[in-house]
Amino acid sequence: MSNNQKTKKIQIVVVGGGAGGPGLVARLGKKFGRKKFDIILIDRNQTHIWKPLLHEVAAGSLDANLDEVGYRSHAYRWNYRFFDGSLEAIDREARQVVIAPILDETGREIVARHRIRYDYLVISVGSVSNDFGTPGVRENAIYLDDRTQADRFRKRLLNQCLRVSRTMSADPTADARVRVAIVGGGATGVELAAELFNAAKGLAYYGLEVFDETRLDVTLVEAGPRILPALPENLSQAATEELEAIGVTVLTGRQVTEITEEGIATSDGTFISADLRVWAAGVKGPDFLQGIGGLETTPGNQLIVTKTMQTTRDDRIFAIGDCARFVPEGEERPIPPRAQAAHQMAGTAFHNLCALIGGGKLRGFVYQDKGSLVSLSRFSTVGSLMGNLVGGRMAVEGRIARLIYVSLYGMHIVAIHGWIKGVALIAMGRINQVIRPRLKLH
Repeated sequence: MSNNQKTKKIQIVVVGGGAGGPGLVARLGKKFGRKKFDIILIDRNQTHIWKPLLHEVAAGSLDANLDEVGYRSHAYRWNYRFFDGSLEAIDREARQVVIAPILDETGREIVARHRIRYDYLVISVGSVSNDFGTPGVRENAIYLDDRTQADRFRKRLLNQCLRVSRTMSADPTADARVRVAIVGGGATGVELAAELFNAAKGLAYYGLEVFDETRLDVTLVEAGPRILPALPENLSQAATEELEAIGVTVLTGRQVTEITEEGIATSDGTFISADLRVWAAGVKGPDFLQGIGGLETTPGNQLIVTKTMQTTRDDRIFAIGDCARFVPEGEERPIPPRAQAAHQMAGTAFHNLCALIGGGKLRGFVYQDKGSLVSLSRFSTVGSLMGNLVGGRMAVEGRIARLIYVSLYGMHIVAIHGWIKGVALIAMGRINQVIRPRLKLH
């Protein structure tokens, strides 16, 4: 073995900066440093924003420029390196990941296809919307999987609001409206529906004097018998009543059969006319994960992992978060795709990476269900907490639930930045809520 090979650093590569990735590389960088280890984060975006906040970005209630985390500055602080790019393939024999070419907006190549070696690999690429092959979804609906899509929706929403405002100014008797149809009664769809009314109320402060929330028609379509199926039925009903009280039309038991440029067709023959159409009905792993590197995957493109978060066919490759499928022993259902699950999986992966490197004992993943909370913007918050305690759930509504919901984001900030900077950023965020514009319009 050559001297160069002897001095090679142990290289741990984490692909994906979602809910679990940034916190994991920060912990690895802090523990191992740069002298003998090379910790690398790869992501196709330059910045990180907490995915549960994307509905606020889409509605314009949150300025992502103030809340996002730049990977390069974060990497400098926490002793890891950041490479922008998208995972294309895994060469398990050579222990290398293949990164797709990076192109500019004109299609010109910036960085050619290249390879990065790894000693240990963690896949944390999250999930994408699952349209279940429904005709017209890809062409005529907007997903809310990332910052770019949320920004696109916000711009289209504002443009439509401007059209309606101008029409009403020219003809006060006109019945011009902004019609939004949201498919999917999970947390994303419910939270977006409520946030839209909060945003519409604020537009009058920005020159659209003749526009308010009464010009907004929002329809929420859910195929199942009720919205928020992950919550107890009484909280689902409370959320339905709250949405209907602020003006949302909630339609359950309606499967979408097609989406067109004019609106949404459902299984009972109903056609919902809509200027903006949002698909938030389900998630799956990104398509490129299907069979990647010969690893075992589900039909929904998730990597199947063992209780140690290692993939079933390669102990050096881990998967965490929404892109991983793990069914606990004795259970029938896999761990749900939630941010709290990704954080906990990242903790298990960190422990087991340290154990593999230092010769310690591997630890099995045990999911601690902290419950679910859904924010209905400034109107209300509903949810259930402590799902695993005493065999039941504690239902929470109103201000207490809102406080807990906000604290969940605070915990995410602390996991990424550490306690000192995390608490400082949370305090700055509270100040920004007072001094910055109520809506992001540009």
